[in-house]
Amino acid sequence: MPQVIDSLETARGLDQQDPLSNLRQKFSLPTTKSGEDQVYFAGHSLGLMPRQTPDALAQECRDWAALGVEGHFEAKSPWLPYHEVVAPALARLVGAKENEVVAMNTLTVNLHLLLVSFYRPTKSKYKILIENNTFPSDKYAVDSQARFHGFEPRDAVVELKPRTGEITVREEDLLAQIADLGDSLAVVMLGNCNYLSGQRFPFEKIVKAGHAVDAFVGFNLAHGAGNLALKLHDWNVDFAMWCSYKYLNSGPGGIAGAFVHERHLGQKDFPRFEGWWGHDKRTRFQMGPDFHPLPTVEAWQLSNPPIFQLAALRSSLDIFDSVGMQKLRDRGDRLTGALRATLEKNLSHRLSVITPQNCGSMLCLRIKGERQPWAHLLREKGILVDFREPDIIRATPVPLYNNYEDIYRFQHSLHELLEQYAK
Repeated sequence: MPQVIDSLETARGLDQQDPLSNLRQKFSLPTTKSGEDQVYFAGHSLGLMPRQTPDALAQECRDWAALGVEGHFEAKSPWLPYHEVVAPALARLVGAKENEVVAMNTLTVNLHLLLVSFYRPTKSKYKILIENNTFPSDKYAVDSQARFHGFEPRDAVVELKPRTGEITVREEDLLAQIADLGDSLAVVMLGNCNYLSGQRFPFEKIVKAGHAVDAFVGFNLAHGAGNLALKLHDWNVDFAMWCSYKYLNSGPGGIAGAFVHERHLGQKDFPRFEGWWGHDKRTRFQMGPDFHPLPTVEAWQLSNPPIFQLAALRSSLDIFDSVGMQKLRDRGDRLTGALRATLEKNLSHRLSVITPQNCGSMLCLRIKGERQPWAHLLREKGILVDFREPDIIRATPVPLYNNYEDIYRFQHSLHELLEQYAK
């Protein structure tokens, strides 16, 4: 049973018993005006900085200063193949093979590039299935892809259908909707954990259902990479993309990632947009006029990657690798379970947790009664969460740097505010 955190002593006792609680020391936590660590429950928006990241960036600055262009070959970590250095860790993180993952671009850029390859509409097979409350950037992207191919988004882009009065979508309804779309469905393009409700979708079942109607299946892992234990290769996912500035702690605007299943790799005529960094490495610098794609997902690269962003990402991935994603997810389940249990025991009369069980570290909360600027009020108490329209507070106990004391302080502060503004 999840632990209810009813006192500061209970919280601190659990933290002392937790063998992974020392991970917190590897990160820089924001502080309050009084110098106390903030309760930082906003890792779903921007992860905290690993303490070793400034040294990683400084190393690249030193190499740039000392070597200039020769840093591409002679830096401590040569820049020319730098993106290859992070591929093994990325593969372990999302359950893929090394040839299936690459760090490149930003999230929505990768979404567009992959839809170029996997959204190939015909007159009768042109629909894209997305979430009913998908992140706006994803909606803008799929709408524009439909228009680019000559279709009206209101016809081509289909949203999941939750039942009346429900915000999450029942698994049986989701699978039935895929089957009902049938031969008209070209692509299933879902998030993995919905940004508004926290709902985790059943990857493997969705892939099987999509493939049964000859549709490609892709996932936006913005809230999954570094949060959930994933098996993209084994689940037979066609493509995926993710950012790295949330759970992966690579810094604001950090480099994104992409996955393409190996069965789609190595095909010279595979539709995609192309650039010189996707060209065969053996002849790339011969600067020939014809494109020869790499036999890996690197063929989707357009330009040489940003070294400082890769260095920051590598710094964080080193921490993930030192622990392992499954151990982190297990700790995350304990923390998130404790947060849910504590809120539901003490505050169920004032709020509801709308995130289903076992959906990762983010809990989405809906406070009953008159609306108040809850996120702002919590911030004044040293608690950092965020608010999403129309009435959702998102709170995320990240297993890398949050602990049970954070859970107690959050619940205690929220309880005080709810009592203060009780109607």
